[in-house]
Amino acid sequence: MSFSDMTPEEMGFLQQATAELNENQKKYFYTVYSSKRKTPQEILIFTLLGFVGFAGIQRFVLGQIGMGILYFFTGGLCLVGTIVDLVKNKSLTLEYNKNMAYESHRMAVMSN
Repeated sequence: MSFSDMTPEEMGFLQQATAELNENQKKYFYTVYSSKRKTPQEILIFTLLGFVGFAGIQRFVLGQIGMGILYFFTGGLCLVGTIVDLVKNKSLTLEYNKNMAYESHRMAVMSN
């Protein structure tokens, strides 16, 4: 399975994660993973929203609740954290997607 905005790094860890799975487990893995996966464009949009209203929403979307609360109450760490997140949106997304791939892999292995 391939996603239109998949990076080579993401493709590599997905191939590694599904290497020992059988076909049913792979289907289950990709179903779960595709429902949890975020794109860098989504995170970029959420980060841009931090400049006009709700600072830290990108951290909440990425499951980093503590950082989201910190960003919210400090105005995105006085906007410095929000600017850093604008620059790092692809690496933040890749880290999140890797965690979701590991979680999806565990679920796929337990499914059979």
